[in-house]
Amino acid sequence: MARGGAWAAAAMVLWWMAAGAGAVWLEIPPSGTKCVAEEIRNNVVVMGDYSVLYEHHQVHPTVSVKVTSPFGYTLHTKEKVSVDQFAFTTTEAGNFLACFSVDSDSKGLVVKLNLDWKIGIAARDWDSVAKREKLEGVELELVKLDATVKAIHQNLILLRTKESDMRDVSEKTNARISWLSMMSLGVCILVSFLQLLHLKQYFRKKKLI
Repeated sequence: MARGGAWAAAAMVLWWMAAGAGAVWLEIPPSGTKCVAEEIRNNVVVMGDYSVLYEHHQVHPTVSVKVTSPFGYTLHTKEKVSVDQFAFTTTEAGNFLACFSVDSDSKGLVVKLNLDWKIGIAARDWDSVAKREKLEGVELELVKLDATVKAIHQNLILLRTKESDMRDVSEKTNARISWLSMMSLGVCILVSFLQLLHLKQYFRKKKLI
């Protein structure tokens, strides 16, 4: 029993490390748009649930929603909704954008909205997996743990790739700055030499030397 609890605890810790995004509260102004961006790698399942908080409004405010990919493709769009969800599998890596705006019928109201991002293993329906594979208890936790470890490994590979790209960019930038500094120094020396020649000719012309 204690071992099962330890596995469950380990799975929860790794789950928290690997699962992306989470729930956020947005306050949407009466005019304008509020957007949330999430950087997601390629071939990842994404789910999002959003709902409007009514509070003390006499009418139920609604919002318009648009989710776009890094290349600008529309993945989800809805108008005049108060509760809905979106789901897709990424086909490109980058920043995915979810934008919300208050509908014209609800103009003048400051709308609060809850957005719950679920990315990767957090978006997987583990109940269906357990029923399909006939898993329960520790077995299910081990499957979750294995999926979490794989997700963490993929994230580490992605971070290494980004680190390598940033290092390459930094080295190229430093090399360009070095060349620019040398060119600037050369120009300064050339200008100083030309000024010296000009002054020498000027003084000779004035018979000062």
